Parts: sequence; C-alpha cells; structure tokens
Amino acid sequence: MNKAILTACSILLVFASHSILAGEQELLYSYKPLPPGAVRPEGWLLDWAKAAAGGITGDLDTRTAVFEKGWTGEDFKGVGVKPHGMGWPVEQCAYWLDGLVRLAYILDDETLIQKAKSRLDPVVEGINKSKGDSMIHWMPKSALDDYFNNWGCSHMGRALVAYYQATGDKRILHALVKVYRNFPLPDMNKVPFHRVSGAVNLDPMIDTYLMSGDPQILKNIQAFADRKATADLVDNWLNDKELDGHNVIFYENARVPALLYQVTGDKRMFDATGRLLDSKYEKHGLPMGLTSGEEYHSGIGSTRYVETCNVACGGWTYYWLLRIAGKAQYADRMEDILFNAGPVPFSRDCKLLAYYQVPNRTANIEKPADGVLPGELPRYCTHTYSALGGTLCCVGNCNRIIPNYIEHMWMTARDGSPVAMVYGPCTLNTTVKGVPLQIRTETEYPFEESITMKVSPEKETDFAVGLRMPGWCASPKVSINGQAVAISPDKQGFVWLKRKWSLADTIRLTFPMQTKVVMGHETPFPVIPRRKEANYHHRRLATRSDISSPFAYVTYGPLLFALPIAEKTLNEPAADAQWNYALDVAPDEAQSHIKVVRRKMKSPWNWTLDAPIKLVVDARQFDWSPTQMQPMPAKPVTDGKEAKITLVPYNCTKFHITMFPITDRVEGKK
Repeated sequence: MNKAILTACSILLVFASHSILAGEQELLYSYKPLPPGAVRPEGWLLDWAKAAAGGITGDLDTRTAVFEKGWTGEDFKGVGVKPHGMGWPVEQCAYWLDGLVRLAYILDDETLIQKAKSRLDPVVEGINKSKGDSMIHWMPKSALDDYFNNWGCSHMGRALVAYYQATGDKRILHALVKVYRNFPLPDMNKVPFHRVSGAVNLDPMIDTYLMSGDPQILKNIQAFADRKATADLVDNWLNDKELDGHNVIFYENARVPALLYQVTGDKRMFDATGRLLDSKYEKHGLPMGLTSGEEYHSGIGSTRYVETCNVACGGWTYYWLLRIAGKAQYADRMEDILFNAGPVPFSRDCKLLAYYQVPNRTANIEKPADGVLPGELPRYCTHTYSALGGTLCCVGNCNRIIPNYIEHMWMTARDGSPVAMVYGPCTLNTTVKGVPLQIRTETEYPFEESITMKVSPEKETDFAVGLRMPGWCASPKVSINGQAVAISPDKQGFVWLKRKWSLADTIRLTFPMQTKVVMGHETPFPVIPRRKEANYHHRRLATRSDISSPFAYVTYGPLLFALPIAEKTLNEPAADAQWNYALDVAPDEAQSHIKVVRRKMKSPWNWTLDAPIKLVVDARQFDWSPTQMQPMPAKPVTDGKEAKITLVPYNCTKFHITMFPITDRVEGKK
C-alpha cells in the first residue's frame, strides 16, 4: 500500500470517527460524501485540475484586493466593499477559498494547501476566540442582521466544512459548532429570488451536525423548518406560484426545502424543490444543462446568457439532491452541467474567465449599439475573457466547479459501500469494512463509451460496489473480469455488484451513445420588474413579446455539440468564419444521417477544437445574418444549398452555433 493510499485512508478514518454518530440516524439521506482527497483525478480531469491550480485558483489573491484582503477584517477599497472588509468580499472571497481548499487537498498540492491554511486558520482561530459566534469573527454577532453578511457566512461555512473533512482538525469543527449552534437563520424572502438569503447556511449546518452530533444544531434547523414562512414557501413552490428572479439566488435557494426534508421527513419539502427546478427548466432551460440568467431568468433563446456562477451553484444543488434522494437523474444533471457548461467560461489554460456563456456566440456581442436600452448596459454584461471576468462573484465561484465534481465522483451508501456517482478518470482511496480499498477508473469518458475500474482491496473482502446507470443510455453493459453481468438497475437508477472482491478484479462499463436531434422554440423574456417603470432586462430583444423562432440542437451521449467558429483570439472570431447554416436532419433521422468520427484524445488535454469526437451533419447554407433583435429566423428555412458541417463538443468551443435554425425537413414538412 503506497503512501498516498495510506494518507487518504487515515483521513477517511478520522473523518468517519466524527461523522458516524447516533444522531446521524435522525437525518434522512441516501449517500455520504467523502473528504477532499479521497478521489484523485486522472487523465483529462487531472489536466484540467492542474490548469486551475496553475491559473485562477492558484493566483486569484494576486489579482485584486478582494481576494487578497477578503475575510481578514481589514479595511480596503474595492467595488461593493464596506467598512471592515464586509459587503461583497464576504461572498466573493469565500467562494474562492472554498474552491481553493478543496482543490488543494484533491491534488495534494502543498503550495495550495499552505495558501488555504494561511487564509482559513485565522478565521478558525478568530471564531474560537471571539464571543460573537459568527463566521465574521471580527464583528459583533449583530453583523448577521445584514442579509448579505448572513449569506456570506454560508460560503465560508462550506469552506470550513471541506477544511475539516480534509484534515480532521478538531479546531475547525469546534468553530463550526460554535457558529451554527445558535445561528440566526433568516426567513426565506417572500420573493426569494430577488435577494440573497442566509437560509442557505443550512447545508454547512447539516454537515456540521453530521460531523459533530451536536443536538442544538439539529434543534436550530428544526425550528427553521417549523416556521410559517417556510410552510408558505413550500406551498407556493408546489403550486407553481413562484415568480422568476435572479438565477444564482434561484439555484442556491431552491435546495432549502429539500435540505429540511432530511430533518422533518416531510416529503412535500423535497417535492417542492424538485417541482421548482423542473418548472424553471421548462421555462428557461438551455441546451448546456442550466437555466438562462442575465442575471435574472431570461427565457429560452440562442442569445440568452448563462452566468458562470450558475455552473457552480447549479451543480452544487443537484449534488445535494443526489445525496439526499439517491436518484441517478441528479447525477445525470451534474454531468450535463460539468461536461457542457463547465469548460466554456474558462480560457483553455484556466487563467482567464468570461462572466457569461451563450448558446450562439458569433462575435463579442456585449456592446451592440442597437441591442441595449439606453443607459441600461451593466458593467458585468460581458462575454469577454479577462483576468477577472467582470464582477468578482463569478471569478470567485468558478473555482468550485472542478473540485466539487471531482470530490463527489464517488460517495458511500449508508452501509459504507462505495458508489460511483459521476464518471471520469480518477482513483478512489477509501475503506470498506475497515479494509483499505483503491478503485482506479481508467477512461476518456465522456469522450468514449467504455470505463474500466480496477478494484484493489488490501485483502479479499465481501462488499457491494454501486454504479450509476446514466439516464440517457438505453443499453448499458457491465462485465466483471471479462464475464458479462446481467444488470437490473434499481428504481433509483443504480446497479449493485455484491461479491467477494480481490486485488485482480476488474469492472468494465460500456455506455453506448446515440446521436439525438432535439427541437424547440425560442420564448420571450419574462417580465421581471426592477423598478415600477422598467423591466429588469437590459436588451431591446426583451421588449419583444412575439418570439417563437424554431431551433434544434444535437447531442451525443451526455455531450452537447456545436458548430465551431475558428478564433483569432478568445474574444475575436476568425475573419473568414462562416456559421450561416440550418440543420437539415429530423429527429427520427439522427442515427442514420449523422456520422460519428473518433480520434485519439490529445494529452495533455486543453479543450482543443481538434476534438476526439466529431459529428458530420446534414445542413443547408443560407443567407443568414443574425441581429440582436432577430437572432434566429422566425420560420424554418426553405431555401439554401445542401452542405455537410462538422460539429465538435460545445465544451471545446468559445465561438459557436449550438441552437441551429432548422429546415422544413426537420419540422417534418418536407
């Protein structure tokens, strides 16, 4: 057993000694997370994680005072900075610190570990020495009366939970318990998606309870669940009475009732979260797996934006639903977000970031003279890749995207069985029945269909391995040591392989992928009042109520595909780029009319346009010049000349067409 495995196992045993308590049985949940470092990335995931460590995550504190001085209690100047370093930095810097500490221990990167410790240890020490019982330890507890400070604590709470899980340092747990025993959880807002809410402290509170067993924390959560405001919120969501609002706040707040379900056992609470997420996706869902948000919900359209914060927040909410309910569909959504939306806002070396991504990006379109209402262009409305990416929330929050996925690729069932949740190349080091276990996953998934897992317990041991079966895969295959296994997924979408495992055992998964053409129609922007006389949305397109242009997009397995537009720079397309094509493949023709071309994946991987999977698709080239007010043709295309176009995974592109105009053939009229 090598040093890395022994170190990981010792951390797991320390973590387990604090989390497996009698009080744990009082919560309803399906799976337990493993600490940062239990899952190590390999292959393309390791390349991406190392790029983040050498890019934004590793040096963000050198780029601006918000990340250099945040959570120090010092006065400094910056946008949104209030006296004593409060205001925006308590949110923005905590985002970064949460991603930093997770990635540091996932990579076992001593430089990042020391940087995380140098920033988080003073917070821990400050809490333990203070009388304020607040994450913002340099201020009296009354600072939490400010809704933004209260909200900011939730993100530092997540960072400290990860720090304790990675180290087992009791000082950290003591600080978490001190804060959350009597933490003042505010009522959810009557219109909850227009203002951040400290109610999202619930997820670090629940983890703190699981790790400590402190009954006062559970009482605090229960008291919040029993409030009339909470009951009213659940009723509204179950009856589709919730208004559209800020997309980041939506993704953060959406999980609150589901979190409370773990304490109350009231299924209506979990169902309220599910209903809300489904209804918003029906109204605002975009092909990369997230709802639109500019920053507020923006309907469905080829030029509707997705704020980078939502990639982190959306994935985190679906992770909690997976952990609570154990349904494979939530892991499907985690993959959908990470594989498709995740890489696009980063430069390929992870040194630059864009505030927004958009399904169809043919130019840098954030400053069109004819597209924005006078005086309404916000400073953060940008697709430009830069060192800070616009307003600093996204450049902080983006640091969570990669480590949150890697950390939760494996979890454990309540009986300790290892369960593969989301897939990619990685190595798991854990224990089962007290026996050190390593499972090495070798794959280029999602760029290939096969996954090989080498199961290596320290000694022959009888246990179960859980495997999620992706919802998009119609005929998954499983073999052990070369022998096919008859599989029957349970009602949650998992297959369980129970046997006596030995060092040489190998599991092979095959997830056959199919091409799909998905059709839809653009929709008008919702009306979201920002003040009595104006809609929140800043674009002239938002004044149109007659938007219904048809579109189609193409997927292959879990991957969204796009027509790549060559780049002169990340912020300028090639001068001769062409994108004036309509898709000419009907949904029922996808399998027979779309050609899949494979090639070896490049190493190291950096999301090149020269992708390992390409799709050759029938199209029609026609006279199309998208404008801000008419981004898509209003009707199916009936003219143009036949063409073949080659699509690559959306995640490899910076300029692209993803939501295509369609021909009358696609609509079924030819």
